Amino acid sequence: MATLNRVGELWQYRGLVRNLVVRDLKVRYRDSALGIIWSWVNPLLMMLVFTAVFNFLFIQSELRNYHVFLLSALLPWQFFSDSVIQATGSMVGSAHLIKKVYFPREAIPVSIVLSNLVNFVIALPVFFGLALISGANVSPWVLLLPIPILVQVIFSLGICLILSTLNVFYRDTAIIMSVVIQAWFFLTPIFYPITHIGEEMMILGVTFNARLWLRRLNPMASVIASYRDLLYWGTYTGFDFLLRTAVTSLVVLVIGYLVFLRYSPRFGEEV
Repeated sequence: MATLNRVGELWQYRGLVRNLVVRDLKVRYRDSALGIIWSWVNPLLMMLVFTAVFNFLFIQSELRNYHVFLLSALLPWQFFSDSVIQATGSMVGSAHLIKKVYFPREAIPVSIVLSNLVNFVIALPVFFGLALISGANVSPWVLLLPIPILVQVIFSLGICLILSTLNVFYRDTAIIMSVVIQAWFFLTPIFYPITHIGEEMMILGVTFNARLWLRRLNPMASVIASYRDLLYWGTYTGFDFLLRTAVTSLVVLVIGYLVFLRYSPRFGEEV
């Protein structure tokens, strides 16, 4: 009951969350020559770099429109990684607010995830424009795009609540996460299709379905595969995996919120 009351309180402070989102977006591009245009330029530059590195130098992929294939996963991954990295240090970085003004502390990580969501949505037209120019297929399945977006937001919120709490008490968390995110990137099918993961792999004499367990143990692998199905392949066959990921994301969010509420009263003393 107390948790539901806290959710209701957060809703009452939705104006504050909106202002924090606007602030984050303004700070992101403050004093930059291109301003919000960086939301379009940045993913394009990243796509060019990764396409050159992974396609031309190493993989020599036979995938048609590899740059579109890459961008379809790179955009949501950037949304996730930016949210996690920024939210991890958000409570410590907002010490001046936490010590002076009362408000639901979870408004800070929530606003960071939402501001990155806005940035992601702003960048989507770049993908569709590039796909159309390249002659890639944009099918009606793209109308289901809000579903993986919602699942990713739920999962990101849970992870961000946990890490922002942990970083208040253990400042090494932010440093460790910068390394974890890099490893997480390579364990997620971003620059390669998930079908490149073998269904049979042997480690220490134990044979297992690597592709299946990657999707089970790495929710972002399932989410990214869903984006790619809708945006690049123009079809969707992974409803069962996305449903499981949605349940996992809800569990992570509930656990993250409970952990956050348990320790948030001590934030003022620790930051």
